[in-house]
Order: sequence, then C-alpha cells, then structure tokens
Amino acid sequence: MKYSKLAVKILKYEEKEIYYDPAYHGRTLKIFGIDDDPARIIEYIGDQFLEKDYGMIFFDTKGKYPKEKFDTVIRIEDNKPTGLDPIKMVEKGLLKDFYTAATIIQTIYGLDRSLTNKLYADILEGKVKSVKDAAKSEEHYGEVIREAYTSLDDVFFEGEPPELGKSILVDFGRTYNISIAGMAFLILAAAVKDRRSTLIGIDDAAVLFYTTPGISALPLLTQPMRGRVTVLGSRYVVENILNIPGPTLVLYNDPDLQSMIYEANGAPQGDMRKHVLKGEGAFIWRTTQTLEVEFGKLPFEG
Repeated sequence: MKYSKLAVKILKYEEKEIYYDPAYHGRTLKIFGIDDDPARIIEYIGDQFLEKDYGMIFFDTKGKYPKEKFDTVIRIEDNKPTGLDPIKMVEKGLLKDFYTAATIIQTIYGLDRSLTNKLYADILEGKVKSVKDAAKSEEHYGEVIREAYTSLDDVFFEGEPPELGKSILVDFGRTYNISIAGMAFLILAAAVKDRRSTLIGIDDAAVLFYTTPGISALPLLTQPMRGRVTVLGSRYVVENILNIPGPTLVLYNDPDLQSMIYEANGAPQGDMRKHVLKGEGAFIWRTTQTLEVEFGKLPFEG
C-alpha cells in the first residue's frame, strides 16, 4: 500500500509494485537474507529516500557500501583514534548533555548508578574532561573502568570529535574487535538519535547488537519518531531482532530460517508461508487487526 509520500518500492509482482510505507507499516523495517542481499535492499531503499531529500546514516559492518553518497565517512578501526569521546563530544555539541556522556560510559564499563552519578558530578565540576581522565581517576568509578579499559580503548577515544554531516557512513569494515564496534555504535547512535528526515540503515544489525553497548543502542534508533525510518539488515535470524516491532522483509534463505521468521511474525501455516526463492521476497506487515504477507520479486537484477 502506498499511503504517504514516504512510501518506497521494495518488491514487484507481475504488474503490481509492492511498497514499504513507514507511516503505515511501521517505522522500523527488518530485512533477513544471505550474503549481500540485505545491504543491496537497504541501498535500494536508501536511494529512494535520498530522492526525498532525506539524510542517510548507514552503519556498515562489511565496509562495502558506496561512500560517494555521504558527506561524512567515519572509519572505525582497531587501534586507531576515532575522536568518539562522549565527554568531548558534548563540548562540541554532538551529544546533548554531560549526563548522556556519563551514561554512555556507564554502559560501556558497567558502572552502577551511584558511581555514574559521582562521575557525572566530577564531569560537571571539570575534574573529568575525557574518558581517559575517568579511567585514571582515583575515585572508585576509575577503578571499575580500569578493569575493562585496555590500550585499544585508550587509542579509540583519542583525536578530535568528527564532524557529523547530514548523511553519514560509519564503516566498520576493518573493525575486528567487537567491543570497539559496540562502543562506536552506541556513541554514534546517541549522537544521531534525535534526527528527523533521516533514514538509518544498519547492516549487519545482529553483529552490532551483539555487545551490551550495541544492544543499548537499539531503542535509541528504533523508537518510533515522525520523520525517521530505521532499516535493519541481518544475515542472522536472532531473537533480539525478530522481537523488534515493525514489518519484516524475508529474502532468500534456508527453509528452516524462513520458517523461524514466519513463526516469529505469527504467520499461519499454509499459503502465507511461501518459500522465498532467490531474487524473491516476502513482505510481512500488520495492521491493528490483521496480518498481511505480500510476495514478489526484487526490483533489481542479480
């Protein structure tokens, strides 16, 4: 159904075009497939939103997404400075407030509430001006941080905070440490969570949601907001993505995995569980009263 101006084509069936409309179907679309299929669909959807003058923020774990479509490219690499120190980012206006910075540090290093409040107070008093300062502190929060803080963390937080343009590509293609990826994902998610007229694409969502910081970014990017659309692509059929509210696009995959997706979406046995073949897709969406499944072919070759 093409309900609003945000509708974008995702499948075709004979002479009919099948649309995903965030205003009608839900503002978080989950895409499950194999190889590069989820990323290709996200790129196809993203191009349509760019034509609508939307900004695009794409978290790319494979490092293959075309970079020329973005005015900011942030490369996350092990043992390379990123400038993603949340305290410094507040000073530059990239994060809303110092309490946000303190809670990010809390999430990454497992501080309890009292230690987080103490850290926040020390940030406000100017005693702590960076994550490195927090890790060096003689306060108890410093001791807790140091239990997990490594030289990789030290280098990660170095450098000047990056400029964040209208369209941002976050390239994790050369990030092998999952903890580094999770930290960067959470910090950048917090920085862009309030943006409107923006499409947020994540591939592979299961990888970036694997760590505690990563899964903490989930509600920041999937909470429904007018003017924001989130598209999650994954090669892994995992519960924490299946359970996210919103429509699902099933691409070619092993039959048992397709069955798991249909089951998680409540599709009854029978014709509503058609086996999706290569080059095809099944779009599963709900109204308040019904469950719908639309089948079609991908709108591009290959």
